[in-house]
Amino acid sequence: TWKWVVGPMFLYLCERLVRFWRSQQKVVITKVVIHPFKTIELQMMKKGFKMEVGQYIFVKCPAVSRLEWHPFTLTSAPEEDYFSIHVRIVGDWTEGLFNACGCDKQEFQEAWKLPKIAVDGPFGTASEDVFSYETVMLVGAGIGVTPFASVLKSVWYKYCHDATNLKLKKIYFYWLCRDTHAFEWFADLLQSLEAQMQERNNADFLSYNIYLTGWDETQATHFVVHHEEEKDVITGLKQKTLYGRPNWENEFKTIAERHPGSRIGVFLCGPEGLADTLNKQSISNSEADPRGVHFIFNKENF
Repeated sequence: TWKWVVGPMFLYLCERLVRFWRSQQKVVITKVVIHPFKTIELQMMKKGFKMEVGQYIFVKCPAVSRLEWHPFTLTSAPEEDYFSIHVRIVGDWTEGLFNACGCDKQEFQEAWKLPKIAVDGPFGTASEDVFSYETVMLVGAGIGVTPFASVLKSVWYKYCHDATNLKLKKIYFYWLCRDTHAFEWFADLLQSLEAQMQERNNADFLSYNIYLTGWDETQATHFVVHHEEEKDVITGLKQKTLYGRPNWENEFKTIAERHPGSRIGVFLCGPEGLADTLNKQSISNSEADPRGVHFIFNKENF
C-alpha cells in the first residue's frame, strides 16, 4: 500500500511547495474599482506574470484568512500591463475582501492601507483555444461572462493595432443573466468594442445576444415603447436585449447554415445543466461528413 501512497503524496507536497513559493512573491494592488451589483474589480501587478485569455488564478488574502485560496477568472487581456479579477460579493470570504479593500467606506482609500494579496497561477482553461477557430460561439451565464471579458478585450486590442494576422473572423456572443444589474459593469466593454468595429467597417465581426432569463415578455412590456430607439435602454447597446431563454436548436442551425464546412468552437462558462444542453446541440448539429460543419464543445463549470 505504501508504494501506491508515496507517489501521490510526493506530488501533492511538491504542489504545496510551489504554491508556497509563489505566494511569497510580491503582488501590488494598483486599483480597486467598485462596480454595481456588489462586484469589485482588483487590478494587480506581479513581476514576471504572463497570462493568456480565459485563464484563472488562485487568490489568498491573509487579512481575511491565512489558509483559504479561491479561484478567479482573469478579466484582463494579455496586452494590458496589469492583470485583473472581478469578485462578486456572495459569501463570508468575499465580504471580508470587500471590507479589507475599504470598499465599505465612503472616503478615498490610501494605497498603503490595501491588504496584501497572494496569487498562484495563472492556470489554463479551454477558453485559451478561442483564437484557434475562425468562428466561435461564446456563452456566458451570469458572472460566467468573466473569461469572455478577457477574450473580447484581447480582440479589441488586436483590432486597435493590427488584426491582419487574426485567424478569428466571427464571434457569436451569448450572455444569459437573471436581472439587469449584472449588465452594468460589462456593458462599457461591449460599447467600446461595438464602436471599434463600426469605425473599421467590420460591424459584422461580433454578433452578441443578451438575454434576461429572469424576465419574460409580459414583464418587459414597459420597455417595448423604447424598442424603436437607436440604443437599448438597459445596456446602451445597439443590439436590443432579449427576454427569456434562447432557443439553442434554432441558434445552432442558423450558425451551421451561415458557415458550411467550418469547425466552430463552442465555449461555455456556466452551470452543468446548460453545458449538457450545448453539448447535445453541438453533437446533433455536427455533420458526419468530415468536410461538413462541426461544432467543437468546450466548457468551464461553476
